[in-house]
Amino acid sequence: MNKNTDNRYEILNTYVNAISMDETIRRVEEIIKRGIPTQHVVINASKVNLMEKDLKLRKIVNACPLINADGASIVWAAKKLGVPLKERVTGIDLFQRLVELSDKKGYKIYLFGAKEEVVTKVKKIFEDKYPNIQIVGYRNGYFTEKDEPEIVKNMAESGADMMFVAFSSPKKEYWVNKYLKQLNIPFVMGVGGSFDVVAGVTDRAPLWMQKHGLEWFYRFIQEPRRMWKRYIVGNAKFVALTYKTKKKLKSKRR
Repeated sequence: MNKNTDNRYEILNTYVNAISMDETIRRVEEIIKRGIPTQHVVINASKVNLMEKDLKLRKIVNACPLINADGASIVWAAKKLGVPLKERVTGIDLFQRLVELSDKKGYKIYLFGAKEEVVTKVKKIFEDKYPNIQIVGYRNGYFTEKDEPEIVKNMAESGADMMFVAFSSPKKEYWVNKYLKQLNIPFVMGVGGSFDVVAGVTDRAPLWMQKHGLEWFYRFIQEPRRMWKRYIVGNAKFVALTYKTKKKLKSKRR
């Protein structure tokens, strides 16, 4: 187990910041105050599996200064590998906490991704719930490459402090990395399917399942045909990778 600065530890093929939700929020505020465009990521078993083969994705993720443990799988692996994670910081919970913070502190936000009716509904839900929120831009996730310069220009001119990108992996990591400097937005976070959850298109697992690390199983039973490879095959690969890494670490210590 190797520790970097800022409670950052090596884990499998990546890193994780062993910090709490509240510490993460404080770190995000520091990033906003500094004003330098910064890409944020969360990791789970699926992303770690992708990074085993996708070296471009691995490079992008590992260059991010703030990496949170989204999946219960990462918490499990951390225990096996001796990484002192304080708690799980899920992407959707962090996203919602930051939106709430924006309402209280006047941070401006930009919503990007999902279908037009979904992102529009998310905007309305937030504006109804938070009277002081400033959503300075929003856009669906359907576009062509030739649309991108105009999209990025609009984002850069929006004055947003935070942008939330609702694409799947690795598309969101690639896209944000490609345009990060041009976006001129201090904090850019990929939130996957979070817009669908907020809009009520996708159900989130009950709280007891979240607490017991069973959100993946809830998603699986909702769409078994689509999700079996990601969760059944993927989780088996992740477990095998964890034990392989643990064995390597033990042999190094001898």
